[in-house]
Amino acid sequence: MPTLQPTIARVTDRIIERSRSGRRRYLDLIAGQREAGMNRGNLSCSNLAHGFAAALDDKASIKAGARVNIGIVTAFNDMLSAHQPYGQYPPQLKLFAREAGATAQVAGGVPAMCDGVTQGQVGMELSLFSRDTIALATAVALSHGMFEAVALLGICDKIVPGLLIGALRFGHLPMLFVPAGPMPSGLPNKEKQRIRQLAAEGKASRAELLEAESASYHSPGTCTFYGTANSNQMLMEVMGLHIPGAAFVNPGTQLRTALSRAAMHRLAALGTAGDRALGVCVDERAIVNAIVGLLATGGSTNHAIHLPAIARAAGIAIDWQDFDELSAAVPLIARVYPGGSADVNQYHAAGGIGFTIRTLIDAGLLHGDIPTVGGDSLADFAREPMLDGDRLAWRDLPDSRDETILRRVSHPFRPDGGMRLVQGNLGRAIFKTSAVEESRWTIEAPARVFDDQDSVLAAFKAGELDRDVVVVVRGQGPQANGMPELHKLTPALGVLQDRGHAVALVTDGRMSGASGKVPAAIHLVPEAMAGGPIARLRDGDLIRLCARDGALDVAVDAAEFAARADAVVDRSADGTGRELFTLFRAASDNAEAGASAMLRAAGL
Repeated sequence: MPTLQPTIARVTDRIIERSRSGRRRYLDLIAGQREAGMNRGNLSCSNLAHGFAAALDDKASIKAGARVNIGIVTAFNDMLSAHQPYGQYPPQLKLFAREAGATAQVAGGVPAMCDGVTQGQVGMELSLFSRDTIALATAVALSHGMFEAVALLGICDKIVPGLLIGALRFGHLPMLFVPAGPMPSGLPNKEKQRIRQLAAEGKASRAELLEAESASYHSPGTCTFYGTANSNQMLMEVMGLHIPGAAFVNPGTQLRTALSRAAMHRLAALGTAGDRALGVCVDERAIVNAIVGLLATGGSTNHAIHLPAIARAAGIAIDWQDFDELSAAVPLIARVYPGGSADVNQYHAAGGIGFTIRTLIDAGLLHGDIPTVGGDSLADFAREPMLDGDRLAWRDLPDSRDETILRRVSHPFRPDGGMRLVQGNLGRAIFKTSAVEESRWTIEAPARVFDDQDSVLAAFKAGELDRDVVVVVRGQGPQANGMPELHKLTPALGVLQDRGHAVALVTDGRMSGASGKVPAAIHLVPEAMAGGPIARLRDGDLIRLCARDGALDVAVDAAEFAARADAVVDRSADGTGRELFTLFRAASDNAEAGASAMLRAAGL
C-alpha cells in the first residue's frame, strides 16, 4: 500500500481525534443494535406473520428464518429520469436474491425530488429538507427488523445523502447502493448552456430553448453533467458502497443487469456472514476518501453540506477547514461539465471512476485500506467492470484513455482541488474553483443586494447589472427558506461575464452542482436569517472575493458596519407544502454543519 500523503494523514488524524467521543457512542449504538435491536429473532410470531403475509413465493423461506432476507428501500418514481429504471428493479432483485439462496422484500419507498423540475420554482424550497425527509423514511422502512442486509435504490441529489443518513442509524447491517446509471449522451452540455444564455438575452425563443433542453434530457437515466447526482455516484465508489464500477454504466444494458445481480449476491453473502456492517465501513477514512474524490474530480458543492451531515450520522465531525486543507493537497484530475466539455459518459469511457481511484491510491491520496461493502478492498474499485461472455468480470486500467478528460495525479489539470473555503468579515463560504477560469478567481466590485433571485433577473433584464458587480442574494439560507438552489441565475450572470464585466455572486443560498463559470461564494454562514453580516450589506459596498487567498470581505468601516440594522428576512412560506416544513427551517443548523434540524435535535 502506498504511503499516505502527509496532508491526507494529518487531516484524517485530526478528524479521528475530533470525532473520538461521537464515534465511540455510534459504534456502541450499532453494536447494541446488532445484539439486541430489531431483528427477526426478536419478533413475536404475530410480528413475523405480518412481515411475510404477502411474500408469495418467498413466504416459506422467510417463515423458516434460515435464509438472509434483504430489504429494498427504493426511491422509484417515473417523473425523475434517473430513477425511472427502478420501477423494474424489485422483481429483478428478488430473483437475483433467490439465485444466491436469499429472499428480498421492498421495505419501503422514499420520495425522490427532481431539482431539475423545481429549479427556480417555489418547490425548490423543499429540496434540501427532502434529504432529511428521505432519511426519516429510510428509518421507518428499516424499523420493522425483518432484514439482515439492505439494497438502497437511489441516485440523485438529496436521495443518496438521505438514504445514507437514515441507513447509518441501522449501521449494524451490510448495505449497498444499487445505481441505475446515466442516460446516453444527448445535446452537449456546453451547447445547452449556450442556448440558455441566448434565451436569457431574448435571442432564443421558448420553443428553441425547450427543444435544446429536451435534446439534453432525453431518456431514462441520470442527467449527464457532473452535478450532485453523478457526484453521489463517485462518492459511493470511493467509500466502497457500490459493486465496483457500477456508477456510470447506462440503464438497460446487460452489464447494468449483471452489476445489479452482483449486488444482491454480495448482500446475500454478507448477510449470512454478518460481515461488513455499513456503520463500520463508513469510518473517518471513508469520509476523507469522499472529500478527496469530490475535490479531485471537481464535484458538486452541495456535498460541502451533505458530507458533514452524513458524517454526523456516523458519529464523525468534519468542517470546511478540512475540505480546504485537503483541496490544497489534492490535484484536479478530471474535466467533466461544468468543469470541462465532457459529460459523464465520456468520463466513464476515458477510464472513469476506476482509473480515478487507481491513480489516487497510487499517489497516497486515498485510504486504500478501508473496509468496503462492495468489494474486498478499495483496490477492487480501481478496475473497470466488463462482461466476459455472460460472466461479470473486471479489468485493470493502466492509463487514461483520454487525457483531455482524465489524467494521472502526476499530470493534473490543476495542482489543487476544485473547492476552496473563503472567509473574512462577511463570514465563511464555499467557492468552486474547478469550473471558473483562474483569471476570475479574484473579483472586487460594488455590491448590488437582492432578497430573491427573481429580483436579480428583473434587474438584469432592465440593464441595471451591465457593469462590474457582485450580486448579493440573501435570505436564502436553511433557516430562511430552506436554502434553494439559485441555478437559474447562471445564464444571466454568464451573459454579464461574457460581456467582459467582473461579476461574482455572494449568497447564503446554494447553487446547483451543475453551476460553474461565474465566481460564487455560496452557503455563506452565518446566514442573514441568523443575523449574519450579509444582512447588513448595502448597494454599493465594495466586496472582495478571492479564491487564491481565501478572502471574502466588505470594505466598510467596522464600526459603521456593526451599527447598521439587519435587513428583515421574509419568512413567509405558504403554498406548495412549504408551510409543512416550518419546523425544519426554524430548527435547522447552519450549512457548514449540514443544515439539518433532524440531526441537531437528535444531538448528533
